Amino acid sequence: MLAVIQQTLVATAPVFAMLFLGVALKRLGWIDARFIDTASALVFRGTMPVMLFLAILRADLDAALQPALLGYFLLATVVTFLLAWGWAILRVPREERGVYTQGAFRGNNGILGLALATSLYGDYGLSLGGILGGVVILSYNSLSAIVLAVYGREAKADPLAIARSIISNPLILGVLSAIPFAYWRVPLPHWLLVSGDYFASMTLPLALICIGGTLSLASLRQGSGLALSASLMKMIWLPLPATLGAFLCGFRGAELGILFLYFASPTAAASFVMAKACGGNHELAAAIIVITTLLAVLSINLGLLALQWGGWI
Repeated sequence: MLAVIQQTLVATAPVFAMLFLGVALKRLGWIDARFIDTASALVFRGTMPVMLFLAILRADLDAALQPALLGYFLLATVVTFLLAWGWAILRVPREERGVYTQGAFRGNNGILGLALATSLYGDYGLSLGGILGGVVILSYNSLSAIVLAVYGREAKADPLAIARSIISNPLILGVLSAIPFAYWRVPLPHWLLVSGDYFASMTLPLALICIGGTLSLASLRQGSGLALSASLMKMIWLPLPATLGAFLCGFRGAELGILFLYFASPTAAASFVMAKACGGNHELAAAIIVITTLLAVLSINLGLLALQWGGWI
């Protein structure tokens, strides 16, 4: 049992340590909001697409490109989205439903989920997680745009605009552009690969520090019962059936572990940006991000511990 606990902490502690380092650096004044905005843009537009490109370029696509796993994740995402939206229709004031639903289903998989998958499963976790990231970006952005368009004060339910924003997403472009190079084994110059590795190596530490820097106890204090409700749904009530469904479908080992990490990741920081842009309650969005990130330290470790103890991952 102690060995299982130690293995779990070895995988998760470095990720959460970098996240809380961001909190400390912000409080010390070593980083500020301007740095966080600039660094986040660099990660989103540059370092992460390169990291995903290189991960897929070096991946064994026969092993990492798994249609059954990708299809199950997409199905589970749509189902959990509809469950969160249905609950919001029944129990949440209309003006808060879009932000509540997004916070309850949209995980921070592009950074935290991918970082944990890489920490736990190495290059295979990075490759499979990177390909899965393409599905994440497509599904999360599309579904979030839809629900915020329905309830947001400034959003427009324009399918063409939604499609354009998805297609132009740098992370999707990084994943899609790598597939032909990986499939046909197109060689790239050694110096270019080494330079790419230098550039991409900034991604996870910089992104985690930025997430930590955005966490605010003020947002937590302003949170309401709605924020706690959405947070419990995101971290407990939706990951449980989604992971159980993956188990019943026969997923085991790294595949089940990565699916759990992606289902159980805290709410994405991008949900705050989208909520604000659509005229939604961005204070509620910020509170959900803070609560789910704090809960993740406990819930993800306990979930991994249970799966490892059962011998399923």
